[in-house]
Amino acid sequence: MYKAIAANKRNTVLIMAVFVGLITGIGWIVSSFYGETSITYWVLGGALIYALIQYFAAGSLAVAMTGAQEIQKSDDPRLYRTVENLSITLGMPMPKVYIIEDSAPNAFATGRNPQHAIVAATTGLLAIMDDRELNAVMAHEMGHVQNYDIRVSMIAFGLVSVIGLLSDIVLRMMFYGGGRREGNSNPIMLIVGLVVIILAPIIAAIVQMAISRQREYLADATGALTTRDSAGMASALGKLAQYGKPMQKQNSATAQLFISNPLKPGFFAKLFSSHPPLEERIKRLGENADKF
Repeated sequence: MYKAIAANKRNTVLIMAVFVGLITGIGWIVSSFYGETSITYWVLGGALIYALIQYFAAGSLAVAMTGAQEIQKSDDPRLYRTVENLSITLGMPMPKVYIIEDSAPNAFATGRNPQHAIVAATTGLLAIMDDRELNAVMAHEMGHVQNYDIRVSMIAFGLVSVIGLLSDIVLRMMFYGGGRREGNSNPIMLIVGLVVIILAPIIAAIVQMAISRQREYLADATGALTTRDSAGMASALGKLAQYGKPMQKQNSATAQLFISNPLKPGFFAKLFSSHPPLEERIKRLGENADKF
């Protein structure tokens, strides 16, 4: 488990390197197109500043996008005490607790580190889960905090947003902006540049998707280890499979944060899903039950 946590921290650096490489590549293409090498540095600098702002603000942004509302113990003693007890068990700071008014059963964790963490559950989740299953779900979310998945997610969220925004701006500049210097009309260079700019957001999304799938498996295992109850975790995932449905407020940017995919099912949603199938997660818990 500690090796997995260390790997997640190393992945933070790897993700940043991949995304910064993509951003630098986009900047270099623009520089070549306009014949101004300094553009690369401006693009890279601006993108990193934007990503840094996203890193610190993404938690609040995710809460706003999901419509979650912070609660105190008196607002929902059952949920609050469940999180509180898990925090004591793990020896971690108590995260802020939020509730989302939505009949779709789901939960998520966000924030940049355990000292600035947020966990949230929908009213639909609270309605269908018994105490054992609710404890398992929130242990899963606390597992994301414990494993620093939330930091990886925030960095990925910020940099994917940067790459998508940059690609859109650059495409518009290349087609409609004009201003290209004479002598820089190599058609091969233009075609390669267009391909890179179009593929960059897809590559970024695939990297983000792969990370998200692995961290869901790890959070399932961490939650089962925390509660010493893999059967409770499997039961909770089973209910999510049985009663799961799309959430009212859907956004692909925050979908990776949830324990279960909150988006409408569809071909592309399944193809680029940030979540492994619930059946596969339940199977893995059963195969490793004796290890918890």
